[in-house]
Amino acid sequence: MTKQDTANASRRRNPLDLLMSSGLGKLLRGIGMAPPRDSGESLLDLADALLSLRGRASGPALASAFFELYEASGLAVRQDFLGKIHDRHPADAKAIDKAIARWNDKRDEASALALNAATESPGTRLINQLNLAPQGTQRLIGMRRDLLAVPRAAAPAGLAALDRELESAFTAWFNAGFLELRRIGWDSPAALLERIIRYEAVHEIHGWDDLRRRVEPADRRCYGFFHPQMRDDPLIFVEVALTPQLPSAIHQVIAEERETINPREANCAIFYSISNCQVGLKGIPFGNHLIKRVVGQLKEELPHLTTFATLSPVPGFAKWLAKEQGPDAKVPGAKDLRQLAARYLVTAKGRGKQPADPVARFHLGNGARLEAVHANADLSPNGQKQSHGIMVNYLYDLAYIEANLFALTELGTVAASKTVQALADDSESSGGKGGKKAGGTKDPVPA
Repeated sequence: MTKQDTANASRRRNPLDLLMSSGLGKLLRGIGMAPPRDSGESLLDLADALLSLRGRASGPALASAFFELYEASGLAVRQDFLGKIHDRHPADAKAIDKAIARWNDKRDEASALALNAATESPGTRLINQLNLAPQGTQRLIGMRRDLLAVPRAAAPAGLAALDRELESAFTAWFNAGFLELRRIGWDSPAALLERIIRYEAVHEIHGWDDLRRRVEPADRRCYGFFHPQMRDDPLIFVEVALTPQLPSAIHQVIAEERETINPREANCAIFYSISNCQVGLKGIPFGNHLIKRVVGQLKEELPHLTTFATLSPVPGFAKWLAKEQGPDAKVPGAKDLRQLAARYLVTAKGRGKQPADPVARFHLGNGARLEAVHANADLSPNGQKQSHGIMVNYLYDLAYIEANLFALTELGTVAASKTVQALADDSESSGGKGGKKAGGTKDPVPA
């Protein structure tokens, strides 16, 4: 057998076999940890070893070996491991009772630290150990992506507990203060630009020429948040158009043939697409920090800008309208659609009395104001399917963000311009089915 054949054979071997033939494998056998050949049980045993070797120099090597086996296993095996690991390592009740007794007896700093250590979840310790592997943070995000793919109806209780621990860890690790805001341009690395094309979730990017039109012209910007451990893989990015006035349709922003303007001639910065890039970071709040950071950077670069707003989809509108009027009802005309969309956005509530529409919930929850509703604004198949072509502007007026947020959270009132509120009221008075007028102040801030 040639050296090349030997190398190829080595690459084809199971990662667990490679691990057990290494020096680390000898260590595992020495402490009685010899994982079986079944990859699911092997993952559990490697996790056991990681917890038992906490703080030792072999931790990073073992974490790396764990991920090699995890990533070489099928999705079903990976999800089975994720469903079992939390229950396999429950909280140590005896250690907690002992630490509580010590605290009740001494109530000093040492006893407080001992209580904190005793109550730390084994799952949290395992997550911290796995993060020691090369690209550990990114690989843990992939692990949570596998976890979130398990149907809720089939998820064991331990899976939800592990998800809470991963979300808690990510919330700390991806604190906005740790993230780097970077402008993404046509001169950015090709690998990063490829990811932007792939991650765009609002208005599909049709190849390199389309991407170039969005990031290269002087009146277009793209910004992303990056983590130090993921230098060329954005967490979230926003596309910005510098315009003379508020746009009323997406084709005004991304049309192939349009006239580029000098940024000094722009009055508005329009956030027309915000895309979360990492499924495994679902629930980690980036977007509100991103928009506020970008507003700050644009104000510093172009202090003459007066308006910061979005051109946003309304992804829940078509489903809501079908429930209101029946699935076979004819789609109303532009005027009626605008009124109905305004009523939906102002009055329709979901969990916790928050706006039912997810995009509205995001922007209004950031303190923005619902400024305008536009018909025939998104003629793409997706725009017609989810909102019958309706798009809206949310206005970020920094002087009123806190007041708008208070009105929403404390009074349940959507901050809306007088024009939008009038559209919603006209829909109510015209006898449209369903919906109730929003409570609280009718127009909490000036239009």
